Amino acid sequence: MEEYSWYDAFIEELYEQYPKKAQLAEELMNLLCIEREAAYRRLRKEVVFPIHEIVKIASAWNISLDGISGINSGLVPFQMQPLNYVNPSNKEMINLKNRVKALEHFEISPDAEYMEICNKLPRPIYIRSMTLYRFEIFKWLYLYNTDKTSVPYSQVIIPEKICQQFEGYIKNISNIKNSSFILDPMIFEHLVSNVQYFNSLLLISDDEKEQIKNKLYEMLDYLMAIAARGCYPNTESKVNLYISQLSINTNYSYYFTEKLKSCRVHAFGKFDICSYDLEMVNNFKNWMNLKKRSSVQISEANEMKRIEFFSKQRKVIDGL
Repeated sequence: MEEYSWYDAFIEELYEQYPKKAQLAEELMNLLCIEREAAYRRLRKEVVFPIHEIVKIASAWNISLDGISGINSGLVPFQMQPLNYVNPSNKEMINLKNRVKALEHFEISPDAEYMEICNKLPRPIYIRSMTLYRFEIFKWLYLYNTDKTSVPYSQVIIPEKICQQFEGYIKNISNIKNSSFILDPMIFEHLVSNVQYFNSLLLISDDEKEQIKNKLYEMLDYLMAIAARGCYPNTESKVNLYISQLSINTNYSYYFTEKLKSCRVHAFGKFDICSYDLEMVNNFKNWMNLKKRSSVQISEANEMKRIEFFSKQRKVIDGL
């Protein structure tokens, strides 16, 4: 076949996703619904990936075709990554598994950075509690369930195949060498008011409200341990914790290593709008770090502010 430098770069990008050829072939078989030999023929470049397969792979594995081809369209590509958390499709599960697996690269990269600015508990924190994670899914269903049926908290069931991804996500995110979180000063007030609202609608029972309250105390203690030590207790990976002096309107984040870079806006409760455009990721990185100017660091520093913040949050939870 005729040699195209962009095509070689595309093949190399596939091996970045799955360095072992056998695993890469397996993933291509599942994604493209092709036979094993057909997958290997494409990887040996005996057969060229058809354009519709290239687009499908790029979409599923978050590969920037602009970056590979060297074409600058002048537009910044963002992708919505929706996921039905109670009834995910096969495609959505493949995307979720790929996202969790991609974090393995950040785990082994000494220069890896993760930063999130939050008006609600960040995902790496609340996902450690099934009770709080279930509440997030319940709230998402209430707000965005298209059949307009209010499902009570007691009837929200997280599929086992999604729960199975938690362990890998928690392990990998905890091993990122340097993480930073900037929290809205009213982060627990927002959460408590949400629980109280749903309790008033009888969608959360008094017993369930008490369960959530206890888990919030546990999560507060976990955050306090992180703030005091400046790291995740289980991995000792660096964590910088800040409290914003200004309100925050949504959660947004970036991942950054030498090889893999992305930025995300966490929209519609549980969906991510993400970009892998290098210029935009660098802009996110710069903008988000500027937010530290209007924030107070409470990890490993400013013990008085740290005690003041956590004491206030405990009183907020007491009122639930």
